[in-house]
Amino acid sequence: MTTSLTDDPRFTGLREAAHALQPNTVALRRLLHRHPEQGLALPRTQRAVLDALAGLDLRITTGRELGSVVAVLDGGKPGPAVLLRGDMDALPLQEDTDLAFASEVDGTMHACGHDTHTAMLASAARLLHERRAELAGQVVFMFQPGEEGHHGARFMLEEGLLEAADAPVEKALALHITSKEESGVLRCRRGPIMASANMFTITVTGRGGHASMPSDACDPVPAAAAMVGALQTAVTRRISVFEPAVLTIARITAGTTSNIIPETAELEGTLRALSEETRKTMLEEIRRVCEHVGAAHGCTVAFDFTPGYPVTVNDDDVADRVLDLSSAVLGPKHTSVMPNPIMGAEDWSYVLQRVPGAMAFLGACAPGTTPADAAPNHSNRVVFDEAAFPNGVAVYAAFALDALR
Repeated sequence: MTTSLTDDPRFTGLREAAHALQPNTVALRRLLHRHPEQGLALPRTQRAVLDALAGLDLRITTGRELGSVVAVLDGGKPGPAVLLRGDMDALPLQEDTDLAFASEVDGTMHACGHDTHTAMLASAARLLHERRAELAGQVVFMFQPGEEGHHGARFMLEEGLLEAADAPVEKALALHITSKEESGVLRCRRGPIMASANMFTITVTGRGGHASMPSDACDPVPAAAAMVGALQTAVTRRISVFEPAVLTIARITAGTTSNIIPETAELEGTLRALSEETRKTMLEEIRRVCEHVGAAHGCTVAFDFTPGYPVTVNDDDVADRVLDLSSAVLGPKHTSVMPNPIMGAEDWSYVLQRVPGAMAFLGACAPGTTPADAAPNHSNRVVFDEAAFPNGVAVYAAFALDALR
């Protein structure tokens, strides 16, 4: 990395400006956190975003089939476009924190920090609006629903996200908050940063009977149990140790009571990989292993594979630039190269298939705890440090100012 950007006048006062907007950022975040919504239709969240952008000179459109918001800011001179994203949807989870602004919706919680992403992006829009004369081009602000398994980014692309600006989108950035890093620290890396995801269900069918006479039945439970071990072995024996893959059987269901051998057993799991080749190999291997283990037990096997998100791959040059900008704006102590990808999945991957861009992680470990001990994203107890928000706002703004010089 380099700190040669430190004295660039475009970035002067960005952190201070982001800090000045902190009351707006926190207020929007807490409003969204109290009233989380799931999926693709987020009427209350969409309304809150529109209210937060009110009064700004933006060209705003909302989704035709989903609760998205796209806002375009025109710079002082013509030029290309840059895309910034904040996702908006929550998770099906009952919140169990002591926050004064905890979720008021039963069974729904902003446990992945999408409320923080949306609030930071709205404040970045306001900050960049104040500096729009410095922009040679346009900024597209992407407020996205349905990231949590609903393919919201793909639907926004299909509805014309990349055509919202008058010029081609040349670069894109999304920030993702995490409680497992020091507050305010930004981390990014070249290449794969998040994994692909596939969900699968395996149904093993035998022949039911009395539990006291298994020889008169064909028990699918031992077959299903054998498949779990065989699949883990397949990962270690079929995939190179230098090609990460995670295969987890997360649910096994069979039977109704203690004295009945069931006819069927069902396994449900997920496959994560950092390359399409590994993903394809393992999907074929899951089918092969389970069919043969099932046959050895006299059972038949049926599969249901659900394609998830592709691998999230950062553009090398954009990732390097994000790190340089972070070092210049936040300081080297608040910037680091992420050594390894994580095996979670992101539908930002769809955008990065179309536009050179990056995802970066913003640490927000809560005060009084350490990253190692902090409840992670997707936990019912996760808490994010709001003091990290100005750093996210400043990096969003710096990225646009740099891309649209």
